[in-house]
Amino acid sequence: MRDARTVRAPSMLRLASASLAGTAIEFYDFFVYGTAAALVLGPLFFPTFSPVAGTLAAFATFGVGFVARPLGSVLFGHIGDRRGRRPVLVASLLLTGGATVAVGCVPAYGTIGVAAPLLLLVLRFLQGLGLGGEWGGAVLLAVEHAPAHRRALWSSFPQVGPALGFLLANGVVLGLSAGLSEEQFASWGWRVPFWAAGVLAVAGLWLRSSLAESPRFLEIDDHARVPLVEVLRDHWRVLLLTAGALSVGYAIFYAVTTWSLAYGTERLGASRTVMLTCVMGAVVVKGALTPVMAMLGDRYGRRPLCLAGCAAAALWMLPMVALLATGRPLPMFLGFTGALIAFITMFAVIAAYLPELYAPRVRCTGAAVGYNLGGVLGGALTPLVATALAGQGGRVPWGVGAYLTGIALLSLGCFALLPETRPVAAVTTAAEPATG
Repeated sequence: MRDARTVRAPSMLRLASASLAGTAIEFYDFFVYGTAAALVLGPLFFPTFSPVAGTLAAFATFGVGFVARPLGSVLFGHIGDRRGRRPVLVASLLLTGGATVAVGCVPAYGTIGVAAPLLLLVLRFLQGLGLGGEWGGAVLLAVEHAPAHRRALWSSFPQVGPALGFLLANGVVLGLSAGLSEEQFASWGWRVPFWAAGVLAVAGLWLRSSLAESPRFLEIDDHARVPLVEVLRDHWRVLLLTAGALSVGYAIFYAVTTWSLAYGTERLGASRTVMLTCVMGAVVVKGALTPVMAMLGDRYGRRPLCLAGCAAAALWMLPMVALLATGRPLPMFLGFTGALIAFITMFAVIAAYLPELYAPRVRCTGAAVGYNLGGVLGGALTPLVATALAGQGGRVPWGVGAYLTGIALLSLGCFALLPETRPVAAVTTAAEPATG
């Protein structure tokens, strides 16, 4: 059977690029909902609520996607550990893309009443279910093809996908916002990014049709019968620690890319275009730094970068909300950029770190479930909690900064309890590191 050491760099580039394109498309689907929830879904689907309550309700449907993601990671992780990583990529892309297109077709509350928010809830759940499987399959194909001394680098390609997906989603929204009146955008313009997901899904399926199965999966002779049971029995401590450790990354990312949009437009009176531009500029910096941080992870280890990112996040959250409260473009951009640099210092190496913590026979389930449980703790709750806290204070939302700082300290403690996994003598060997 083919060993990971035989995969040449050009082949790795093609494989990693296809993984990147797929995650970008799926995260586009996921993020476009978050942007719509921050900007228009409240008035359209919860018109009987006050503006703040409507935003909270829209963010609640946003959070359902995160609750579904661990369930998706269990379902698709089982497939990935039993049948292979490649089938996961096709099925998850079809599910997420189909649900996203359907969101764009749901009539507003004024047309079908309470059925409208209920349909949003169901479709958001299906989006999360598909995305819960996407990350594990895409990352493992890159990790298990890559040589040991470049695992973090090659697996960082799928980690760039969320940044590209966010930029694409918000770029489309920004273009529509600039070209349409407020009435046109609220009437039909917000639906266009959801309909575009269908075209992107077809393109993603074409890109992934030529991917080869992971050589590490093909080497496994005894596949786990029920991978989740084995993970809970043998890796439960690692699972809980990784969920807690990753929660700060989700909290930071969605505080910047989702909550801040609603806060800036509703509380500070900033225009939608200004807020989207500031956030998108910070995301560009984050995406550009991802492979740089990943190379540092290959050289110095995964754990040191995660600890440094958590410490930086704990120190930066209060300055970030103070800069946001100015309502001025440059300070807001600097605040967002500092937060996302702390975020990517951790998450650039996570795609290599999590799979290395689990035995190969259950790593698709273990890595994906841990990754998506962190999303429930950090991503689902942050827009809700931050919106509630910001509504109780003055112009500077210090409560939000304190909340994010607390999550950063929790994650710092969890990372401190996890082991280092960078393979010993990685430059000269592609052997598997000790697991779990």
